[in-house]
Amino acid sequence: MAEVKPEIEVTEGEVAPVPEVAAEKKPNRLDRRWTLWCDNQSKPKQGAAWGSSLRKVFTFDTVEDFWCLYDQIIKPSKLVGNADFHLFRDGVEPKWEDPECASGGKWSVSCKRASLDSIWLETLMALVGEQFDEGDEICGAVASVRTRQDKVALWTRTASNEATQMSIGRRWKDIIDVTDKISYSVHEDAKRERSVKSRYSV
Repeated sequence: MAEVKPEIEVTEGEVAPVPEVAAEKKPNRLDRRWTLWCDNQSKPKQGAAWGSSLRKVFTFDTVEDFWCLYDQIIKPSKLVGNADFHLFRDGVEPKWEDPECASGGKWSVSCKRASLDSIWLETLMALVGEQFDEGDEICGAVASVRTRQDKVALWTRTASNEATQMSIGRRWKDIIDVTDKISYSVHEDAKRERSVKSRYSV
């Protein structure tokens, strides 16, 4: 189909106006770069160290790239059992041993498979959209598919700062719109004990 050009009426002696060309749309930059990781522990190799199956998927720093990524990958509810998605600040590995995570912990919420995807999406949008006043305290988030119950966790940097952790926990609970209590556990406690007691709850 031939392109239809706007008709411009020009009287004698006038110069025809040049139609405006739409400016190239610039991408909407995020305040931080984020990296999506995937970890499939459904078939661990014998003797393999924890984290050996952890893989980087994609790093982005624009709103457009975030939605492109989200639209292209499967949702957490479709992952095989014992698999995880991790969205962390670029440069931070989703491991307790990472310097940014070593002194921190995580807020966790257990959920049914039917609500896993919506809780995950709300959490992702809160992270990339900087919806936490304590944004520098946030390391990332994890969606975990498990046989008994799925979980979403929000990892933070400084477990000892109770006021900050409580503020983050209340804000996250409001964002994901859950009525059940959510609890905070400390990575260092998890390293030492099999049964980890929550440090804070909201």
